[in-house]
Amino acid sequence: MSQTTISSKFQIVIPREIRTSMGLKTGEVLQVVGKGGVISLIPDRPAKELRGFLKGMKARGLREKRDRL
Repeated sequence: MSQTTISSKFQIVIPREIRTSMGLKTGEVLQVVGKGGVISLIPDRPAKELRGFLKGMKARGLREKRDRL
């Protein structure tokens, strides 16, 4: 697990191994989501990039109605 520190300007550096494994580039936009005490950084990918990433996924039996919010 990687670790980072918040600077006096509330900035962080994403560790190199994370940047390379995720394919992050300079200037890339990240969405910041905080929920339940956890902060997540999510790369803001264009919709074109997401096309076909669920190909072959089964659409039945994924969730029961009682599990839905």
